[in-house]
Amino acid sequence: MSLTRVILMSGRSLDLSELQLSSTYGGMLEGYPCKPVNDMKIKGLVRAAEHARPSTPVHLVPPPREYPDQYAGAFGPVEVLPSVACVGAFHSTALDRDHDPVLYRSALTIIWFQPTARVPSGCDAEDALREVEWEGLARDYEL
Repeated sequence: MSLTRVILMSGRSLDLSELQLSSTYGGMLEGYPCKPVNDMKIKGLVRAAEHARPSTPVHLVPPPREYPDQYAGAFGPVEVLPSVACVGAFHSTALDRDHDPVLYRSALTIIWFQPTARVPSGCDAEDALREVEWEGLARDYEL
């Protein structure tokens, strides 16, 4: 059963079966948001998603990065990602038209960042999420 359905800009409908939301900077004890910290956070999310579903491809939607401070610290300028990191398991109809539509689906784990902890739904999801090129990234699997 799907948690929600997201409609891509291409018109393809995706079912979201699992969603993990976390604070982008939750648990950060020292330092400040900067490129090295953000890159480590992103790599950790990608690795965890690949480990959780080894047979499903993982795609990172490049997050917007803001630079609110003109002064650089020891690790470079302040660089801020949106406050919520999201990892979603999405499924849709099969990509290969030769696959039996009853027996096959396509799947992709998507990682994206958004400003609030809301569940994406329909056409009301973040534009960057809705612009994912499903056909080039997802993989078919047999039920």
